[in-house]
Amino acid sequence: MSTPMTVDEKKWIDEADIEALLRKWRTAPIGDPMFEGSTGQYYSGFLAGKRDKDPAAYTAASKKIMREIR
Repeated sequence: MSTPMTVDEKKWIDEADIEALLRKWRTAPIGDPMFEGSTGQYYSGFLAGKRDKDPAAYTAASKKIMREIR
């Protein structure tokens, strides 16, 4: 059974910019609760919406993060 998303998790996701969302997505450890169950579904949908709304900002943030973590 999936754990429901907490108010704090939703608030963080809703207030995060593309870079913060992508950074967490790319660097979180396996099993991070932010990416499981209803929270994970919300997170991935929210991030996809940001990507679709502003693909250039998404790509720029993605490239920046990948340069930093290599």
